Amino acid sequence: MTATPLRVGLIGYGLAGSVFHAPLIAATEGLALDTVVTSDPERQGQARAEFPDVTPVATPEELFDRADRLDLVVIASPNKTHVPLATAALKAGLPVVVDKPVAGTAAEARGLAALAEERGLLLSVFQNRRWDNDFLTLRKLLQDGELGDPWRFESRFERWRPQPKGGWRESGDPAEIGGLLYDLGSHVVDQALVLFGPVTEVYAETDIRRPGAETDDDAFIALTHAGGVRSHLYVSATTAQLGPRFRVLGSRAGYVKYGLDPQEAALREGDRPGTTADWGTEEASLWGRIGSGGESPVTGGGTPVPTLPGDYPAYYTAVARALTGTGPNPVTALEAAAALDVLEAARRSARDKVTVTL
Repeated sequence: MTATPLRVGLIGYGLAGSVFHAPLIAATEGLALDTVVTSDPERQGQARAEFPDVTPVATPEELFDRADRLDLVVIASPNKTHVPLATAALKAGLPVVVDKPVAGTAAEARGLAALAEERGLLLSVFQNRRWDNDFLTLRKLLQDGELGDPWRFESRFERWRPQPKGGWRESGDPAEIGGLLYDLGSHVVDQALVLFGPVTEVYAETDIRRPGAETDDDAFIALTHAGGVRSHLYVSATTAQLGPRFRVLGSRAGYVKYGLDPQEAALREGDRPGTTADWGTEEASLWGRIGSGGESPVTGGGTPVPTLPGDYPAYYTAVARALTGTGPNPVTALEAAAALDVLEAARRSARDKVTVTL
């Protein structure tokens, strides 16, 4: 790490900017939150209150006018702005972190990757769910061979929100790049690709279930991986009874895990990394179970597996190292493009009621 912190400009101070990015940046050794872009006076006041050394500005143009004093731009604004703002930042000579999804199409993501390579700049995508407690635990179980050869991966990111909240994330306008397929789907697809590699076939079902909803709020994606694993991925806002977060079946054993990583809830409540020794940990009652022989984890079958602590701060620590030449980009735009290939195929599959070959 450098002795002088790298100065970060953050575009967007809604949910993503204020709950995730700003606290994680501020908690990272070697980074300093310098500028926040939001045109909302209330959010400007919120940023000043939490980070007194931050300069709030109203527009991205004002941030780019300060480009010579910044070392990184983080884009946490609405999805439809990701590509134009990332393009502007790279052309201004600034490394970039973009919230997921990095773009609406894989072609746009690859275009950004090419621009970043041409300019010799970092372009990273914020896929924070790679540092969820359950994902880190499952990844280690697979690496250690505890499940044998993995055969089937079930992943659920489900909620019970029977009334639409509105806003751009639930807009029916395709330009907004809203809907759960691209929102939560970006997470579950990315995790499946990290665990089991490239995909050869995609089948999907998407629905608009809630009265007044304009875009998909319930989706299922089936993936066939080149290595033979099948992934079944569920994202939903209409789940009255939640299923397991993960259910993974292998030749030796299966692993079942309920409940969500606690870090998002902690950040929403104002807790901050580094202020507590038990960041990202969960109670033993929430640990997943591993077993074989047909036992049900619901009735106590299998052996509890201690869940590794979740570690969202690791993402920005890795970004800081990448910027100083001491580590790799934690999530590349080309990795994000591969996930977008799958999401685009899923959208086509659901629309045309076909299985799409990649």
